[in-house]
Amino acid sequence: LAKKAFANVGVTPVLEPIRGGTDGARLSFMGLPCPNIFTGGYNCHGKYEFAVVNHMLLATKIVIELSQLAAK
Repeated sequence: LAKKAFANVGVTPVLEPIRGGTDGARLSFMGLPCPNIFTGGYNCHGKYEFAVVNHMLLATKIVIELSQLAAK
């Protein structure tokens, strides 16, 4: 569903595993695939952390689309 939601919004997802740092990484390690959907934030928890409003809006659209697809 996540891939379809990205496509429907016109965003190309980056499909690569991550080692950790998210609850989803732990669940994926345990066998339950959990996509990490971007938030629009960069350099999280770092000295140069920032957010891009347009990217935050895209993330919101993807979550809404994902919810609508799941409801069907």
